[in-house]
Amino acid sequence: METNPVINALLGVAMGDALGVPFEFKRSHQMKETPAVDMIGYGTHNQLAGTWSDDTSLTLCLAESLTKGYDLANIAQEFIAWRYQSRWTARGKLFDIGRITAVAIARLKSFLENGVPEALNEQKGLGDDLENGNGSLMRIMPLLFYIKGKDIRTQFNIIWEVSALTHRHIRAAMSCLIYLKLGEHLLTGKDKLLAYEHTRKDIMNFWETSGFANQEKKHFDKSIIQDIRSTPRSDLKSGGYVIEALEASLWCFLTENSYAQAVLSVINLGHDTDTTGAITGGLAGLYYGVQKVPPRWHNVLARYDDIVTLGKLLHEKYGA
Repeated sequence: METNPVINALLGVAMGDALGVPFEFKRSHQMKETPAVDMIGYGTHNQLAGTWSDDTSLTLCLAESLTKGYDLANIAQEFIAWRYQSRWTARGKLFDIGRITAVAIARLKSFLENGVPEALNEQKGLGDDLENGNGSLMRIMPLLFYIKGKDIRTQFNIIWEVSALTHRHIRAAMSCLIYLKLGEHLLTGKDKLLAYEHTRKDIMNFWETSGFANQEKKHFDKSIIQDIRSTPRSDLKSGGYVIEALEASLWCFLTENSYAQAVLSVINLGHDTDTTGAITGGLAGLYYGVQKVPPRWHNVLARYDDIVTLGKLLHEKYGA
């Protein structure tokens, strides 16, 4: 079984997503009554077991684009091909897309069809508070392998460019930076708690040197200024807001002790279960690997071999 971290991260996203798909939109009290314990089918979207959603599709679109180098126009083309031609869907058909993402991809299509690809580089900061959904955080993991080792200011500029293809607000981009900075520390072999402490310090130092606005810092109080583990589980939320998804995913990754425990823990919070499963699964796959999950999860996961092949290509391009 493959053990390279790129494959583990991609499979981690996909498995977490597929585990969460049947439970999307269920409330927390419903999940407490009938918790997720396995990769099952049907449920909310009436899909076969192992079917992942837009979270993984867009993750794989980004990963495939990065195998050719970093090119915003090509990333946009991959997203457009997914939206309109079902590229990188689990079973050949798109069945879930967020409203902000749908509007944004239509905008990307317009830029490219009207011959203004330079507009792709000019989206940072144009969005309002409504563009702080979790739709860029859920797909950002492959960018880790391109930005690792770069200085944090460069990393953030690149992350915000990629985030802004669908979610243009700085808060969404900062959430992605926190997520990928933690991933970068995990890649170096650090224990997850030490990696988290280093991440908090890195982010706070970056805030000071970059002049990150105080009114934005407050949104990261639980995850960066405080230790997210001090937040009671009962206070976690897990809806479509990027801060909720970040906090819930960090909490479950840091407090649980295996891939399966972390991902099932966040899914059992309810609400946007496929996305929080994918986000948590990316970190947990990177840290634990996916070798110890139930073999059935590997066997039923849609397009398993395609994901492994793509992971190998991305690993060959950037290493890990």
